Amino acid sequence: MPVRSAQATWQGTLKEGAGNIKTGSGAYDGPFSFSSRFEDGSGTNPEELLGAAHAGCFTMALNNRLFGAGLAPVRIHTVADVKLEKLESGLSITHIHLKTEGEVPGLSEADFVAHAEATKDTCIISRALASVPMTVEAKLV
Repeated sequence: MPVRSAQATWQGTLKEGAGNIKTGSGAYDGPFSFSSRFEDGSGTNPEELLGAAHAGCFTMALNNRLFGAGLAPVRIHTVADVKLEKLESGLSITHIHLKTEGEVPGLSEADFVAHAEATKDTCIISRALASVPMTVEAKLV
């Protein structure tokens, strides 16, 4: 299996400085700052990129799980909300909430929810982030 890489550069102080995050593939190359991470400034941040990775992994894994169960999903879409909070111990990611929608002919809502719950616990990124509490909200469309 290949090793994936990404890089980041930061210059200046925490609040006035600026940084850049770039994926090894070149698919993403963009700025981040104190404002984009801890306020509502423009640019990305590590938590947003973590959410993108989690949403991508979960969506792909759920789709594969459904195909493995003999179903033919038309579309799976997931949003990952990553919550960053200041705790006594410092800033921490305290929760990830996955909201997924699926168009899956022949599948009941209850079975879709069950597949989504199982995938939340087994996708690669979920396992890597196992110390972070996670919830999933799943519905058919």
